[in-house]
Amino acid sequence: MNNPAPFSRRQYEYFQRCIYSWFNVAEGGKRGGKNVLQTLIFCTLLETHKNKIHLVAGVSGATAKLNILDCDGYGLLNYFEGRCREGKYKDRDCVYVQTKTGEKVVLVSGGGKDGDEKLIKGNTYGMAYVTEANECHKKFLKEVFDRTLTSSDRKIFHDLNPKEEEHWYYTDISSFHEKIQEKNKEYGYNYGHFTIVDNMSMSDDEIKTALTTYQKDTVWYRRDIRGERAVAEGVIFARFAGNSEPYLYDENELFDMHQKSGEKPKLKNKPYMITIGIDFGGNGSMTTFVAAGYFNRYHEIRIMEEDGIEKSPDIDADRICEEFVKFYRMIIEKYGIYPEWIFPDSAATTMINSLRSAAKKSGLPWHNIAGCHKNEVSERPRMIDILFNTGRLKINKKCKRIISAVKALKWDEKKPNQPEDKNIGNCNDWWDACCYTMLDFEQYIMLDR
Repeated sequence: MNNPAPFSRRQYEYFQRCIYSWFNVAEGGKRGGKNVLQTLIFCTLLETHKNKIHLVAGVSGATAKLNILDCDGYGLLNYFEGRCREGKYKDRDCVYVQTKTGEKVVLVSGGGKDGDEKLIKGNTYGMAYVTEANECHKKFLKEVFDRTLTSSDRKIFHDLNPKEEEHWYYTDISSFHEKIQEKNKEYGYNYGHFTIVDNMSMSDDEIKTALTTYQKDTVWYRRDIRGERAVAEGVIFARFAGNSEPYLYDENELFDMHQKSGEKPKLKNKPYMITIGIDFGGNGSMTTFVAAGYFNRYHEIRIMEEDGIEKSPDIDADRICEEFVKFYRMIIEKYGIYPEWIFPDSAATTMINSLRSAAKKSGLPWHNIAGCHKNEVSERPRMIDILFNTGRLKINKKCKRIISAVKALKWDEKKPNQPEDKNIGNCNDWWDACCYTMLDFEQYIMLDR
């Protein structure tokens, strides 16, 4: 069994309050030890709980397993090592646990979608732990509250990373229980706020290294490090907009310019791979092509080339295919290697098939043209910001339209976690194509920090 690091004073006091509180919420910055703390409390109380059936959940079942069952090696499976087994209970994923008071069944469920609440009906749960609770669906959280009402010792645990103050979790759930707790100190609402400094498993040097990936004037620093409920507003990449020079590179750095007269420069720094992102136009938007080079595997990324078709009311499939083939060939000729992957907008399946046909007809590889696997729109600016801060992402100085787009990108006032979609100066068209060059490799990019 792996033993977790000692608790900070705040974590220890929160643990103590959980013993007599029924609703326990741990909020704060990333790497604050919330999952390890909540899981350990859940497992400790499970040992002697009188109810047989309990619940752990997340946005998806996979999230619940990763954050609670595994939890970086300190999860439920570690705590009950040699006393538990994964299996099924009434066709639902679960863990059977042998405790001091007999066998318990811990069901595992996803709760991120409308309708997921149906997965947990039919049972009374003694305890329920929902990780990333503010990412789950309202109906699911309500069902969890309802399904624990008759527990012999009702315990609900939520952990969450901060959102904007107006997020529905704060207005509909936490504020309600906070007000009751203020009036009645015996109510049983327990709130704990934790940051990276509460994580005793990290050394001072490791904390300093983590802090270097953030700029102190960004929404991500306030949320991830300080654990504040910060609102995203204004220009997204303010430092880039103020002075883009540190984030740019001269393409001569990649080529040996000392060639004989008439010879084209040779590539001296060969990319690990090249990808192309494509955002299709129409309805007043541009069709944009962006090429990115990966160096030192996924550690360094260079936005190398851009091209586009001016905005038009309709999509001209023939023109797009023609310009795509030109761009494709230019990359091969200039850099001497074939793009590993080409990622168009996955929503345009008809156009993707047209690009494949055009590439095949032109004698170019076409099996590598695949719709981009999109992530949450709100996660993309954070990934780019980390890459900028750590010097891992740079843009070719000649890619003027991409540079202008990144400078102009603003937060959406109505959707605080997303870039504004007004597409002023076609900034969103260039932004999307840039992101498409990376999204399929996000897990490798973010691991290599």
